[in-house]
Amino acid sequence: MKNRLNPLNDFLFLKVMGEKGDEEQLCAFLNAVLGRNGQNAVESVEIIENKTITAEVVGDKSSILDARARTAAGERVNIEVQLRNLGNMDRRSLFYWSREFSRGMEAGQDYRETAKVIAINIVNYEFQPEVAAFHLSFHIWEDKHREVLLTDALEIHFLDMVKFRRTGERDIRGEPLQRWLTWFDRGSSEALVEEVIKMDAGIRKAEEKMANVSGDKEALRAYQMREMALSDWTSGINHAREEGMREGLQAGKREGMQEIAVKMKKRGVSAGQIAEDTGLSVEDIAKL
Repeated sequence: MKNRLNPLNDFLFLKVMGEKGDEEQLCAFLNAVLGRNGQNAVESVEIIENKTITAEVVGDKSSILDARARTAAGERVNIEVQLRNLGNMDRRSLFYWSREFSRGMEAGQDYRETAKVIAINIVNYEFQPEVAAFHLSFHIWEDKHREVLLTDALEIHFLDMVKFRRTGERDIRGEPLQRWLTWFDRGSSEALVEEVIKMDAGIRKAEEKMANVSGDKEALRAYQMREMALSDWTSGINHAREEGMREGLQAGKREGMQEIAVKMKKRGVSAGQIAEDTGLSVEDIAKL
């Protein structure tokens, strides 16, 4: 467990949850997210493999590795893991929902027969910080009469790992979703991960698949490439942010010196003295 792979690496998530043979753990995860059980439970899914995973795809920081499936009831499901806050996840999720919705339509089909699409986003940053809940679910309701649902065709979920980590004592016995998020969280203690694995057959199946991936040299190399690509992206963003802050401070300092120089000029201080005190050039001071 000490060298446990990161289940939220999107390449690994796709390998564990989005390939043929992963139906058992995917069904369990969907039931946990959707809160379904008994007669309403998702009993079977057809996994839609839509990507050829090449070294170029894995190394491309912008590529989207999403898992897609179709339930026995005909619902279409799209699952995406997003570790980085690009500031566009709300509209992006809506775009991917609409793409999946349009894929489900055939020429001449009655609109009433279009499949419901469920989008699930697992994010590793704070989404909608004004709300404390780590699980948010969106539908289309009438503004003044919230009991009126326009259609059940749209359902978008956000699972916020940052907020989940803030929760106090986790209810892993009573809440299947909390078991899954505990397993996804690389920061969970070894004892806690082992407990949820023993407790949940779906998670146990996912852990077995992850162990198989870790024993596959080619898959492990792709996983490591993906980790490096995401780390490079984070480093690049942090560097750009730091550079921007430095440039902003320098610009602010210059503006401040210019204001001081104007006041000194009004008091009749010589340009040479102003330049010495502010660091501005005599030419710049003359232009003020």
